Amino acid sequence: MFKFQQFTVHQDKCAMKVGTDGVLLGAWAKGGNHILDIGTGTGLIALMMAQRYSKAIISAVDIDEDACIQARENVDECSFKNRIHVFHSSIQDFSYQWLSERKPLFDSIVSNPPFFVNSLKNPDQKRTLARHADTLPFSDLFRSVSKLLTADGVFSAIIPTEQIKDFMAEAYLNALYPISIIHVKTTPSKQPKRCLLAFSPQPPHSIDEQTINLLTPTGERSDWYQKVTKDFYL
Repeated sequence: MFKFQQFTVHQDKCAMKVGTDGVLLGAWAKGGNHILDIGTGTGLIALMMAQRYSKAIISAVDIDEDACIQARENVDECSFKNRIHVFHSSIQDFSYQWLSERKPLFDSIVSNPPFFVNSLKNPDQKRTLARHADTLPFSDLFRSVSKLLTADGVFSAIIPTEQIKDFMAEAYLNALYPISIIHVKTTPSKQPKRCLLAFSPQPPHSIDEQTINLLTPTGERSDWYQKVTKDFYL
C-alpha cells in the first residue's frame, strides 16, 4: 500500500502501481465541479482530485475489472468516498452511454493514458493493457474527450516526452488546443522524460510553457515538486 496524508492506496490487484507520473498529474491538473478520470487504475488521481476540489463529483473509468475493484476499495476507505464513482468500462463505451443518457458534461478531464505504441509487450497481460495504447489509441482518447468536455473545460494529461508530437496532433484534429506545457526533468542535468499537458476547446492567447526539475543536483525534492505535492506526501 501507499499512504498519503488523507488516504491510502492499496495496489495489490493493479498492474500499474503508484508512481511519480500519477502523483504529478493528480497534484497539478486543473479541476472543476464535475471531473472525469480516464484510466483510473488504483483510483489515485481521482482521490487526489477529490481532496483538492472539495465540491467536485468525480467519475473514474477503467477498462480493467480488477483495477475497478481496487479503486472502489480505495475509495470506500477515504473520507470523500461519496463524491467518487467508479465505472468498469472502456472510455469509448462510457462516452457513448454517458452522452446517450444526456448526462452533464465534464469541466475537468484527467488522464495518465497508456502510451506505448510500437514497443515490446510485457508478458503480464494486465500490465500490457495498462501501458500500451492498443485499447485506447490517442485518437480514441481525444475523440472521447472532445465530446465529454464542456466549452470552458480543461483536459490534463501526462505523457512521455517522445509522444508529444503525436499527442498534440490528435488534440488539434479534435479541436483541442494546448494551454499549458510543462516539461519535466528528473534533475537539472537530465533531459525531460515526461510532459504535463493541459488542453482547452478555446484557442489560447498564449501558452504557459516551462521546464521544471523534480530533484535538485543533490537529490532533494525541488521547490516546485515540494510545493505541488505538499498536501499529499507524508
